[in-house]
Amino acid sequence: MKNFVSDLFNLHKGEEDKATTLEQVKNNISFSGANLWILACAILVASVGLNVNSTAVIIGAMLISPLMGPIVGSGFALGVFDFNLLKKSLKNLLIATLASLIVSALYFYISPFKQAQSELLSRTSPNIYDVLIAFFGGLVGVIAITRVEKGNPIPGVAIATALMPPLCTAGFGLATGNWKFFLGAMFLYSINCVFICIATFAVVKYLKYPAVEYINEKHRKQVQYGITAIILAMLIPSGYFAFSLYNEQKFRESADVFISKEFLDKGKTLIFKNTKFGAKSSTIELAFLNNEFTDNDKKVLSDKLPLYGMNNTNLIIRKNSTENLENFKNNILNEIHKTDIILDEKDKKIADLENLIKKNTFDNKQLLSEINILYPNITEIAVSNQNIATLDSSITSTLMIYKAKKNLNTKETETLSSWLKKRLSCQQLQISQIQ
Repeated sequence: MKNFVSDLFNLHKGEEDKATTLEQVKNNISFSGANLWILACAILVASVGLNVNSTAVIIGAMLISPLMGPIVGSGFALGVFDFNLLKKSLKNLLIATLASLIVSALYFYISPFKQAQSELLSRTSPNIYDVLIAFFGGLVGVIAITRVEKGNPIPGVAIATALMPPLCTAGFGLATGNWKFFLGAMFLYSINCVFICIATFAVVKYLKYPAVEYINEKHRKQVQYGITAIILAMLIPSGYFAFSLYNEQKFRESADVFISKEFLDKGKTLIFKNTKFGAKSSTIELAFLNNEFTDNDKKVLSDKLPLYGMNNTNLIIRKNSTENLENFKNNILNEIHKTDIILDEKDKKIADLENLIKKNTFDNKQLLSEINILYPNITEIAVSNQNIATLDSSITSTLMIYKAKKNLNTKETETLSSWLKKRLSCQQLQISQIQ
């Protein structure tokens, strides 16, 4: 049984000759001529993929990237104590890194599209999971390199460890002056490089590659201490980021449960929600169709937050001008729930109300896209026709409720009102902002 288990996990079986493998590794660390051109093209492809948020294009760039060569070379150099190979590998890795940053920064500087897409944003906040991906992905890659039959793992390793996208994201940070993106992406790139190198070192030591030159115990320990220090330098901040990510996810889930149980399950109509997570304090901002919460109600709700695991969280219930909407809703409900009419008449009323709703409903999404051309600060709108009753008559007025990053001044509000009247062909228009 012991021999069976030993054979099952035996990496020496199917192993390539050590001298041949080492020679192949040395040949793959250089970045000149064709390798440099391939790297530059891969960087451009990855940058375009990040720019247009295309996962398929990014994967293609990772497959043609030659960045793994000097990283694996560094791991082999440490494993066999070949410090000339280590210097050459690190030099070539530095050249490749600088070339990648320059090419990607130039692309994003020239590109007219500088909005950070989700594929790009995902490379700015590394955590402990990226460490695990880099280490185990690197482990698979190095094991494949040491085999006689290389097999299929290497393309998968190139995709999993993702060296190219973080470098392009760092180039985006340089081009746009966003140092948070630059530092976050470079940290992720460093994590990938370091833990692929460490995985290589571990496999080389396990397969007992002979040392190129004699090294005394003191120097051997210095190498081990250096590797340990680098691991800790990567693990500690990565662990912190992972813990922060876990706390943020937990907060958002708790906030959703709180909103569902305390508001939605009790018939409240939520029209705005914004949750902000912070290490010291968090915020939940809400707005409802009918704002009937007193100060005491808000205090009671705030006191319930710790019961949902949300300590140090501020609950803000925004005021909004929705009296007309509330009247309109009550009118519909009154019409629908009349019980003193016959069934045919009730059906007719419902049909009339449906027609009324259709008549009073606008394509808010289309309107928002048009309004954003003039006022990019406006983030949310709701537009509908309202029946406003006076003592003498009843008039129809169009109501627009909006939320903006920055308050519109009087002139901007007047311009928006004039444009909307023309766009919607209405005479009466009221504009209200959610505070």
